[in-house]
Amino acid sequence: MHPPLARGRTLFEAKGIPEELHALEEAAKDPSVWNDPDAANAMFLKIKVLKKQWEPVATLASEVDALLELVKEIEGAEDAEDAEEEYKRLLIEWEAIETRLYLSGEFDADNAYLTISSGAGGTEAQDWAAMLLRMYLRYCERQGWAAELIEKTDGQEAGIKSATLHIQGEFAFGFLKCERGTHRLVRLSPFNAKNLRQTSFALVEALPEITETSEVDIDPSDLRIDTFRASGAGGQHVNKTDSAVRITHEPSGIVVACQSQRSQQQNRVQAMNMLRAKLLEKKREEDAKKKEGMKSAEKSADFGQQIRSYVLHPYQMVKDLRTNVETSHTDAVLDGDIQQFIEAELKRS
Repeated sequence: MHPPLARGRTLFEAKGIPEELHALEEAAKDPSVWNDPDAANAMFLKIKVLKKQWEPVATLASEVDALLELVKEIEGAEDAEDAEEEYKRLLIEWEAIETRLYLSGEFDADNAYLTISSGAGGTEAQDWAAMLLRMYLRYCERQGWAAELIEKTDGQEAGIKSATLHIQGEFAFGFLKCERGTHRLVRLSPFNAKNLRQTSFALVEALPEITETSEVDIDPSDLRIDTFRASGAGGQHVNKTDSAVRITHEPSGIVVACQSQRSQQQNRVQAMNMLRAKLLEKKREEDAKKKEGMKSAEKSADFGQQIRSYVLHPYQMVKDLRTNVETSHTDAVLDGDIQQFIEAELKRS
């Protein structure tokens, strides 16, 4: 039996997932759980996440057990061929769900917000940010996720200064959290008259979609809410009313915006979800740094913060600097073929 098939259930059991799921399901049967609605909702969300992880593996493990029993009873070449085909099928299924071993974070099963911001490099960097935006849109297509552009600021000459996607799909945040950091591009610049080699940077940030949380308390008096006309294509409604919303949380200085929806209220709800996620991330980072006795360091899209390098000249290579996974198929990567980097980072972290 191939090692991955043999150890799949054991790995999940070692993580304590079956026991945790059983304990939560038993606790959820107690009517008193609803005395604290926030805690109850968190519990049921956790149950949902664990089921998505455990049930496919448990089903596969049962099929492996059945195959092992079948192998014991093989009598002829035809039976052996059938067993081999079943084994190949199960191995393909295992490879498809193996990454769920590494998706047990609190928000891993949630939808996500992905923000791309151009960094050092001027127009070149803004064009690079637009290339990354296209790469992630193509990646979402490959994953079968729905991706909606909820905010975009165009560059002065080309590309984008920033853009935010709302991504809906199973384990969207669990996968996309691996893309957080600075992405570096090296190529012959199409914006340079001498066609010189140029290095550009763009920062990618990922947040889970959080509709409710008891960890952060947002005081309405701390918010400055501005409305403006949405930019870009969007039918007769967009550009004719002040439907776009920008929310500034004054104590922290965090600014979020949404302009994708037809109504101001819908954009406000989306922006509040992003603000909630940003404040929760900020709070947890501060708590972690207090425990470690460290001072916060600002993120910047430049040298020293890189997670991946995309070299298009003088050779073709994309290399993840955290895992050392690399490929010369740069066109495929820029067309959304980035799962190998994500899976390697999940396993590393």
